[in-house]
Amino acid sequence: MTSTASVLAYLPSPPQGVWYLGPFALRAYALCIIVGIVVAIWWGDRRWVARGGQAGTVLDIAVWAVPFGLIGGRLYHVATDWQKYFGAGADPVDALKIWEGGLGIWGAVAFGALGAWIGCRRRGIPLPAFGDALAPAILLAQAIGRLGNWFNQELYGRETTVPWGLEIYERRNGAGQVAPGLVDGVSTGEVAFVVHPTFLYELLWNLAVVLLLVLVDRKFTIGHGRLFALYVAGYCAGRFWIELMRTDAATEIAGIRINTFTSGIVFVLAVAYFVLARKGREEPSTLNPGAAAHAADPAAEDETAGTSPAAGTAGPSPAAGRVDEATSGDNKGDHS
Repeated sequence: MTSTASVLAYLPSPPQGVWYLGPFALRAYALCIIVGIVVAIWWGDRRWVARGGQAGTVLDIAVWAVPFGLIGGRLYHVATDWQKYFGAGADPVDALKIWEGGLGIWGAVAFGALGAWIGCRRRGIPLPAFGDALAPAILLAQAIGRLGNWFNQELYGRETTVPWGLEIYERRNGAGQVAPGLVDGVSTGEVAFVVHPTFLYELLWNLAVVLLLVLVDRKFTIGHGRLFALYVAGYCAGRFWIELMRTDAATEIAGIRINTFTSGIVFVLAVAYFVLARKGREEPSTLNPGAAAHAADPAAEDETAGTSPAAGTAGPSPAAGRVDEATSGDNKGDHS
């Protein structure tokens, strides 16, 4: 072990990732996830409105997509790292402790898309268009969520001596246990090892892809789910090489991490969709079917405004008509 004072060039880890307010635990990982979701909804709604959609739609659909995404992300994580929860000496109850970290992005996207499909179907809007509007916002949320891994001292790579290496501290929890992987522990000040901050690599990669998506969306008319496919392909490309650097325990196939396989397969599928999907972009009217139906029925608009005679609005009185006739000759020039 090395004292933190002996090496000054490396990036430090937070001393702890959990703060206790009486009996309540405030977890940095959960806060990062929540902040990411809020930012995604806010920015996604602005992008949706800019494309012709109705304000507030993203929040309505998020009521479906977010819970589905969290459940799917946890299921994927538990399924691919089952030995942590169902292996020898493991406690299966830990599989339910989502607040301690552990969400698989593939499950989150798949189940989140299912929830979004339900929400879009209820609102009568096309899911591909919704995905295009949300794509950069979702990836930005993923970048913010990666900060939670920093607080938890997890998802790092092999040991290194590069100047931007990440210090992983020994942590001591309330039971007196000392180990680097204690999520609820506090740093002892001793560096267990210095590693590649793969969580940071992914965070920076995600931000770069977010910028790419925004620029492409501004320069080209992309719709029908193709921008969402570009987001998936861009994320997978980065995740593929980052997975090759990670050394934490994971399920493997033929000595290769399962997430590496998943990244490659999903990348190919996303590129295929991008190439084969319909070009162009949806008509704005399809993103706000309620407004389109209202505009197509002028009678309904008149009734809503209360301006039709049938709605009880009185026409001009005969007396008013006589006054107009009497004064029209003097004011003809004013109405030309």
